[in-house]
Formats: sequence, structure tokens, C-alpha cells
Amino acid sequence: MGIMAVLMLPLLLLGISGLLFIYQEASRLWSKSAVQNKVVVITDAISGLGKECARVFHAGGARLVLCGKNWEGLESLYATLTSVADPSKTFTPKLVLLDLSDISCVQDVAKEVLDCYGCVDILINNASVKVKGPAHKISLELDKKIMDANYFGPITFTKVLLPNMISRRTGQIVLVNNIQAKFGIPFRTAYAASKHAIMGFFDCLRAEVEEYDVVVSTVSPTFIRPYHVYPEQRNWESSICKFFCRKLAYGVHPVEVAEEVMRTVRRRKQEVFMANPIPKAAVFIRTFFPEFFFAVVACGVKEKLSVPEEN
Repeated sequence: MGIMAVLMLPLLLLGISGLLFIYQEASRLWSKSAVQNKVVVITDAISGLGKECARVFHAGGARLVLCGKNWEGLESLYATLTSVADPSKTFTPKLVLLDLSDISCVQDVAKEVLDCYGCVDILINNASVKVKGPAHKISLELDKKIMDANYFGPITFTKVLLPNMISRRTGQIVLVNNIQAKFGIPFRTAYAASKHAIMGFFDCLRAEVEEYDVVVSTVSPTFIRPYHVYPEQRNWESSICKFFCRKLAYGVHPVEVAEEVMRTVRRRKQEVFMANPIPKAAVFIRTFFPEFFFAVVACGVKEKLSVPEEN
């Protein structure tokens, strides 16, 4: 019996490995078929996440419209995509200059995007601007700039493209948001406010357009970290808030988020929260034990203010 078990173990592992390989290949092919020939618009395509989304969707055979506020960055991305792609299986991306913080131009650019192919199947709202500092030191002008880039710009862009989806009774809008749409973190008032606002908008929109078979999806990672930044290994810290905030800062790699965006499109999921157990627990505590959550966060602020900053 013991010898049979030893002999069966390698076969079992081989069988499991084979099933995993088949599943991964099937998922890859399914992902490609889900976006093949689809018109996919990506805002802020020259950001880390934007580039990865462009890579994933371009490989899947999508007709890409890449939007960004820097023409050199768009051309560089174009060259990267076309240099590794098979021309017989992919479409040449179209490039459009778009600065979502310039509200006066967003509507005209959105119409230009529609003119590229005459329709939009998938819109990936990816653009975001961050700011950090005490609320009383952030100017109202900067508050407005953050709201323009993170809220008014994306919803203006979406509103121009939405009637086309409704009239065709098909389409998907993906919002790449942030954990701060779930709860606020100190010294990020304007950013958190913009994320709460746009989450509320798309939650309402989801219900409004369901009857037209237009899907609204939100993908909310903790933070999207730079390509070469990885979490540091540190010892346990006595401060609960320090430990909590450090865990929140362990963001998700752009490649992971791009792959999740593709899965969200393929499965037409409505909401995805990409986080390790600590942020998920924080959302739970914020919902059911708000006073405890506020006390922990306030404790962290007091501790931060009492420690002199390093030069």
C-alpha cells in the first residue's frame, strides 16, 4: 500500500499540473475571444497600468484607441506594441491626445474617439491624479484640479460615449478606482473625495444602464505600485496604525491589475476589490465598527504629527 501511494503521488502531481495548464490556456484563449475585434478605449494609456492594459488587450486582438496627454509617450507605447505584435492577428492602435483635467476639451476629444471606429465596445477609465497633505494646506484650486481629473473629466468622457452603447444595446465601462473609494485615509482628502464621488456615480449608472445590456464594472486595488517597487520585510511594529497603514501601502503590480481588468471584461463582473486581508478587514471594520476604525486612524495621525520629519 505504501509503495503504491509513493508511485501514485508523482502521477497525481503530474495530473494536477496538466489540468492547471489546460485551465490557463483555456482562460487565455477565452480572454482573447472576449475582446477580439472589439473597440477598446483606454484613458491615461501611458501610465504603468495603462501600458499593461494596452499590452493585454492588444495581444487579445482588440481595436485599441489609446488616450494620453503626452504625444511622445503615446508614440513610444505605439512602437512597443507594434514591434512585438503579429500584424495578421492584431490591429494598429489609434492614438488620441486627451487631458481629462481640461474639461473644456474632453467632449470634443470623446467625439474624436467615437470617429475612430464609429463605436466603442469597452471603455477603461484609468486616469487618476494624486495629492497628499493636510486638508488646511491644500488650496481650493488644487482640490478643484483633483476633482476635474478624477471625477468631472472621466464622467464627461463617459457621458459622450454612453449614448452610443445604449443605442447599440451593448458595451462595458470599466472604472479603475482605489481603496479610498471605500474609506478615507488621512492627508488625502481631495483624492479620497474624488474617488468616493466617482464610485457613487458609477454605482448609480450601473443600475440605470442594465436594461440596455451595458455593463458597468469597478476594479479597486489598494494602490498600484511602480514596476520595480516591492514590499519591504520589516519587524512587527508596536503601533497598530503603523502596521495597518504599512499593509495598505503594499500595492498591486500593474501587470496584476491589467490581468484582472481583462478577467473583469471577460466575465462581465460588476465589482472587484483587489487587496490582501488587512485592507479587506479594514473595510469590514469601517462598515460595522466605525468608532473603532476612526479611533485607530486618529491615533495614527496624532503619532505622525508628534514625530519630527526626517530631512
